[in-house]
Amino acid sequence: MIRILLAEDDSAMRAYLQRALEKAGYDVVAVGSGGEALTMLQTEIYDLLLSDIVMPEMDGIELAQKCADLSPSTKVMFITGFAAVSLRANREAPHAKMLSKPFHLKDLVLEVERMFEDAAVASL
Repeated sequence: MIRILLAEDDSAMRAYLQRALEKAGYDVVAVGSGGEALTMLQTEIYDLLLSDIVMPEMDGIELAQKCADLSPSTKVMFITGFAAVSLRANREAPHAKMLSKPFHLKDLVLEVERMFEDAAVASL
């Protein structure tokens, strides 16, 4: 089963996304901050880090950079309503998919499925 670490500071959005991903068959651990996500990444392996970009304490880009160091095989997908503001030229974001809010839950699930289908095809 694919394991997803969801980092989203909005509690309602976090619960909504977690339920949708679990209903689609994924094992989801949901946390409310980049710091909490970093702690989880230091102790467990995840197939995907699904992170909001704009969060207090540690933003999603910094979290993804730390994730790349700790767990290079973990894929990264950002969910955000502020992509243009957050992805500044002076900050290098790890290779990641981007899903801009608002989005339909089916689009999120499809993007997650595509990430792992692409990986399976690449490994053939």
